[in-house]
Amino acid sequence: EEEEEMNVSHASVHPVEDPPPATATPVENHPPRVRMDDIEGMPGTLLGVALRFFQFLFAAASLSVMAFTSDFPSVTAFCYLVAATGLQSLWSLALAAVDVYAIMVKRSLQNRRLVSVFAIGDGVTSTLTFAAACASAGITVLIDNDLNSCAQNHCVQFETSTALAFISWFAALPSFLFNFWSLASR
Repeated sequence: EEEEEMNVSHASVHPVEDPPPATATPVENHPPRVRMDDIEGMPGTLLGVALRFFQFLFAAASLSVMAFTSDFPSVTAFCYLVAATGLQSLWSLALAAVDVYAIMVKRSLQNRRLVSVFAIGDGVTSTLTFAAACASAGITVLIDNDLNSCAQNHCVQFETSTALAFISWFAALPSFLFNFWSLASR
């Protein structure tokens, strides 16, 4: 019998009372919650305008270099790069104007609908620019390294335009991330 008692464990449950409530203070005594609405880089800030300016500058430069190359229409990826950088430059220029206006009139651009439009637009344009730059990079590698036909083509212009498109994408990515983060944190 003693062995049986030693092998058997008896669980015991002790009721625990709820802890006493913390000192209840009225809602009026709590400090207001602070939101970080105007983080630099978001729409309506100076860094946001700078990002938009660089997006526009590099996309427009990429577009110009490729458009002034006589044989770009013969390659679909280069036509796609021209279209994507054209869209990126128009989008960035328009949003830069909105940002400058918001700074001048001291308005916050943290309206949920507006941030949604910015995030979706930045996501679409930056994805198109990145895809076009990748496709163009593949074609320039094909022309230069695999076919060794740079003598008959404008390889330097193709490579320059592609590099500028990648730089434009690098400038567009933070804008998208800031807008997406602002939208997700609401």
